[in-house]
Amino acid sequence: MIKILLILTFFISFNNIAHSIDLPKYYKFPENYLKGKHYESTKNFFIVATEKIKDTRFKKTVVVMLDHDNKGALGIVINKPLATVKLGSLIKRLEDKNIKEDLLNYKVPIYWGGPLDNNKILIIHTKDYENKNTKNYGKFSISNDYKALLDIVKKKGPTKSLVIIGVSAWTVGQLEGEIDKGHWNLSEITQDTLFHEKNKKKHIMATKNSFVRL
Repeated sequence: MIKILLILTFFISFNNIAHSIDLPKYYKFPENYLKGKHYESTKNFFIVATEKIKDTRFKKTVVVMLDHDNKGALGIVINKPLATVKLGSLIKRLEDKNIKEDLLNYKVPIYWGGPLDNNKILIIHTKDYENKNTKNYGKFSISNDYKALLDIVKKKGPTKSLVIIGVSAWTVGQLEGEIDKGHWNLSEITQDTLFHEKNKKKHIMATKNSFVRL
């Protein structure tokens, strides 16, 4: 498990990450990458790493795909725990001077969502919770403000949730090229897999339900 000494956190704006339009404007991608042709979107699916994947950071990962079109793809890894940290490390107390000390000391598990925007937070959660900064995706929702974190700590938040730092993104044709080479398979999104307590089992479960589009 990776130890985090200090986390300077800002919540990600959906204006920047909730769509895959012009991703190169936001992120720097490698010049040499496997490039394929876009046929179908992987949005609203898991992509599951196979043994053929070359990038060791994504070994045995399960990625929930938020968007994918002919200009790029965006997703979040959901089975790579980073550490358990105090809530006070994740939010700025100046945003709400009334936050009680015991809440700031509450320990929250956090996950690695990908190599980009890795000083920023998203919260993937069940659809039984919503605030003004919540965006709904088929079988789950995402919130991106410190109020959602506080509600989770106060037991007023969603039934199940994952606090994620960072995102994963692919530029034009990059994900398609990786899929063509057999680095990823698709799998149906289920809440059982998404929020399973045993992170290592998520890859096993998603792999069992995976398929290759023809």
